[in-house]
Formats: sequence, structure tokens, C-alpha cells
Amino acid sequence: MIKVSFKLLAVFLVLVLCLVLYALWDNNRITTAEQAVVIEELPEQLEGFIILQVSDLHEKMFGSNQKRLVDVINAAEYDAIVFTGDMLDSTESKNEASFYSLLEGIDNKQNAWFVPGNTDPYPYQFTPEIEKSAFIKGMEDRGVKLLESLDTVEIDDATVYFVNFELSIIKRPEHVGSNEGTVTPPYESNERYLAYQQQLWEEMKVLDASEEANTIIALNHYPVADPRIEHIQNSSKRVWRNYDLIMAGHYHGGQIRVPFLGAIFVPEPWYNNALFPPEDRVKGLWEHKQAQQYVSAGLGSSDAIPFIRFRLFNPPEINIIKLES
Repeated sequence: MIKVSFKLLAVFLVLVLCLVLYALWDNNRITTAEQAVVIEELPEQLEGFIILQVSDLHEKMFGSNQKRLVDVINAAEYDAIVFTGDMLDSTESKNEASFYSLLEGIDNKQNAWFVPGNTDPYPYQFTPEIEKSAFIKGMEDRGVKLLESLDTVEIDDATVYFVNFELSIIKRPEHVGSNEGTVTPPYESNERYLAYQQQLWEEMKVLDASEEANTIIALNHYPVADPRIEHIQNSSKRVWRNYDLIMAGHYHGGQIRVPFLGAIFVPEPWYNNALFPPEDRVKGLWEHKQAQQYVSAGLGSSDAIPFIRFRLFNPPEINIIKLES
């Protein structure tokens, strides 16, 4: 009996060691997830337009100065690159080098935008006037713009609008600051901040006259869960636009995934139960209420679940999105 127990213990320990070694290897490799997105009436000039997405780095390092990650990105061909938040690990983090070294190594930043996540330093500061934070200034000095309202890429006479999702759903300027269901900065009710956001909201008016004629890509850190889509569409303070694609991150693909079951948990307050979410609502492309959404599983990990700051059966990824008609 003792010999049998010892053998079972030895087998168990070997399996645990194998799992640990696999997790270490899996957490440090970089995969590329490619997805074709079909858009109705896509202008011919935008056929094959490629967006590269980087999400949820969480200060993870892939070699000295992010060399391995830089090499993967620079080997890809794309028309725009987007960073969908959580590049750093907390709003107080000073480890900008983990993100900045990545930006310094990327060659193609002709069309590059960032939307902040819940663990990034806040984008604004007051001195006493409102201005971009040191974190954002450092990022923009390295060639990536904060997507405050909207920006465009024009190819011949076709236009792609990249829009800040959270601002784009505000129906009227007086509704700015009435965020529903998202994490908000501590200065959300600051009068100067609200006035500035209302100025940015005015820039969204260009969409009112051109939604049907142009391609709209909305960027957000948080996925827009099905219940929230329905809430926005039924809210008197919100407007649902004709988005061709919403791009987000945040979920980490569940971070811990179980073979044949999928994600154990996603941090989604709009779900009654975030345990074992539907697998088609964790990562990749899905559609609800005629809205297409692509969610990256990202690169890093967090401690949303205490003591589980690693990925399992869920390798880090960047994402290549190709628009097709």
C-alpha cells in the first residue's frame, strides 16, 4: 500500500511539474490570431484593410526592450495599429518602460491609437487646467495617439472612422459624465473635465451625417456585453451608432482556461454570473443585435482572481483583423 501511494504521489508530482513547465513556456510565447471581418457595403478601396490590435500587456516583458514582441509586430503588414488598454498594471504604476520600449521598437505607427484600460494611469491631469497626463504625453511622443473622440484614415475617397466608443454613445452634451456600467476616473465630475469632454463630443457630430457612407471602427477597453448593448439601445441618454466593428480587450480570454470547457471566469459586471461564461462571448469575433465585436485575449495577466496571476492554456496573442466585403 505504501509503495502504491508513493508511486501515485510521484506521478502526481511529475504531472504538476509538467504543467508548471508548460505554463511557463505558454505564458512567454506570442501567437498571432487572424480574423477576417465581413462588412456590408465596404468600399472597394478598403478591401483588405488590416488592423493590428495589441491589448492587455500588463507590463509583461517579452525579451529585452520587448524585442520578441517588437519582432512579431514588425513582421506583420497592417494599415492601422490599435492599443486597447491595460498596458500598465495600475493607475499608480511608474513602469512606463514596459510599454514605451514596445512603442519605440515598432516601425509602422502611421495610424496608431490608444484607449485606456482600468489599470492604466489616468489620461488627464489638472495643473490647474486640464491637460494630458505624463503617461499619455510619453506615449504620444513615441508615435501613438490617445483616441479622445475620433480620427480617420482616408484611402482615395473612402474613409475609416476610428472612434472612442464610450464617448460615441453619448446622445447629448449634457449627458457627458453620466457613465453607466464602466469604471470612471476620479475627476469625472470635475467641471473642466466635463467641459473638455463636451468639446470632444462636438467632434462626433460628423458621424451623424456620414454614418451610412463610411466605415466606423469603435475602440474600447471593455467588451460591450449583450445586456449592455440592449441597455444602450433603450436608453434615453445614449445613442447606438452604425458601428461596423467594435474592438476591445479586458477579458484576457478568461486568463485561466480549462480544456474542453473554456474560460472559468471573466470580469464582466453586466453578467449575472461571470463564472463559465458562454465561450462565444470570451474572445474572438461575435455579433449581437447586428453589432460585430472583436475581443482580444491580450498578452499579459492580472490578479483579478487573487493568487492566480498567470495564463493557463491561453497563450498571449496579438490580433490581425482584415476587413472584407
